[in-house]
Amino acid sequence: MSVLALAALTTVTLSPGSASADDWPQFRGTAQQLGVASGLPLKLEPKWTYSFADGAETTPAIVDGRVFLGGLSGTFAALDLKTGKELWKIETEEEIKSSALVRGDTVYFGDEWGRLRALNVENGTETWRFEAESSITAPPNLVPGKDGCLAVGSYDNSLYCLDPKTGKSRWRVETEGYVHGSPAITNGGQIVSSGCDGMLRTIDGKTGQEIAKLAIGSYVAASPAIDGDELFVGTFDNEVVKVDLAKGEVVWRYKHPKREFPFYSSPAVTDKLVVLGGRDKMIHALDRQTGKSLWTHSRRARVDASPIVVGDRVYIADQAGVVMALSLADGKVVWEFQGSEAFIGSPAIADGFLVIAAGDGTVYGFSGADK
Repeated sequence: MSVLALAALTTVTLSPGSASADDWPQFRGTAQQLGVASGLPLKLEPKWTYSFADGAETTPAIVDGRVFLGGLSGTFAALDLKTGKELWKIETEEEIKSSALVRGDTVYFGDEWGRLRALNVENGTETWRFEAESSITAPPNLVPGKDGCLAVGSYDNSLYCLDPKTGKSRWRVETEGYVHGSPAITNGGQIVSSGCDGMLRTIDGKTGQEIAKLAIGSYVAASPAIDGDELFVGTFDNEVVKVDLAKGEVVWRYKHPKREFPFYSSPAVTDKLVVLGGRDKMIHALDRQTGKSLWTHSRRARVDASPIVVGDRVYIADQAGVVMALSLADGKVVWEFQGSEAFIGSPAIADGFLVIAAGDGTVYGFSGADK
């Protein structure tokens, strides 16, 4: 039995899930990071904008009609979802590239100094802060339960478990490379992290014990998506991989036959498809079972943003400054909008709105004509 197969003994199978129609509380929507949402009008138009000085690369979190995100100037803000009005903001000393996580009355995010902050969602008052030894670009994730662990990676080659109420470190797992992406969480309380050392680690959320480890074979900056015992992630070696966590093995590897560029985008996963953007200036839709390409869609610039599937379409943005919706059936454009600058951060969808930040710091709030 491989070391990763041991993880199946305690893994609870997850049913395909999606974020609530009213909330998008974290990067990729849910702890499993499947990138699936609902409740968005087909045709969108911009309803408001908000600006950060010096640009923005984060993905918004949306909870209870409020938008939470930070910018490269060190500003972190809460906005009204329907109007874009600033509700409060704080100023930090460093660039913020970590997307936020909202749970209860607290919003969590990291910065380039290595600080992870916990703020009160109502007024931005700081509850606590934790300092790693290098930058925190990774969005945090949370193990569910009464004693849930706030899991976050750092460029100090570590994955941390923090007490969400106090910020005190419960345990630390050292890796052999940066931890750039957000770890995914299973219903069994396990943390599954991919990193720049090319290793996929399954860690017990309570104890920090490394249950299993599998070599992916390449630098990984993207965040994995988990559905049951199946994991999907793209690599910097121009591959998308599917891993069977129960068997501890790679099921398939997808590589475009001609274009050799990294995948920075994190995948959106449905019961049939795996969709993600590539630095090859293409959006790829793969068969979930076989890894075969079903369609590709070419753009004028690379696609680092991560997609969200809503019904029969997928929403994504590119570095030519276009945010768009494609048909899941064939990859054809069904809606698009030309923004002010490149999109590096990803969209968030909740309560009938799509919110996304452009590289020049402009935050867009889109909704239907009736909103």
